[in-house]
Amino acid sequence: MNIGIYIYDDAEVLDFSGPFEVFSTAQRLAKNEWNIFLVAQHNQPVNARGGFSVNPHYSFADHPPIDLLLVVGGVHNNELTKAPVIDWIKRTAQLAPVVASVCTGAFLLAKAELLNGKNITTHWEDINDLAAMFPLLNVISNKRWVKHDKFTTSAGISAGIDMSLHLVAEHISPELAKLTAKQMQYIWHKNI
Repeated sequence: MNIGIYIYDDAEVLDFSGPFEVFSTAQRLAKNEWNIFLVAQHNQPVNARGGFSVNPHYSFADHPPIDLLLVVGGVHNNELTKAPVIDWIKRTAQLAPVVASVCTGAFLLAKAELLNGKNITTHWEDINDLAAMFPLLNVISNKRWVKHDKFTTSAGISAGIDMSLHLVAEHISPELAKLTAKQMQYIWHKNI
């Protein structure tokens, strides 16, 4: 399975590094064929929140097919105005069997018109803005993550780790998800 994580300038660091750690740890423990990688619009360093510089593995032009697309949050306002970004997200998400977002990554999926009529969530601070900007969404608060069809959206930042563990449980096994959390010395916060 190819797991592509979309990153951009001012992306929240834990939004992409937390899920990357979950998936890569699960891959290592299961000794499976997962290929986890970061994708950016261009093949150049991305300056995430706090000036954290990260090199994407691929750009829009050269990434392998994506089976699980993860769109992260952060300061996403500029991304919403980039037609090539929204078009790429829409095309890639339509082909990917599994699509997820962390935090305000839900705004990007919504802008690509992928979440209309679906139950979704985002960071508690952005719930009202997401509902106001995209009235066709059913925005749910007080959940760590929400699954609707092939889309799974998580609340803010650390909730992306919880959602990623859920995706491991869903696509491999609950036992591997528990073992992954234990290996990470992470207390898995399941949905309530």
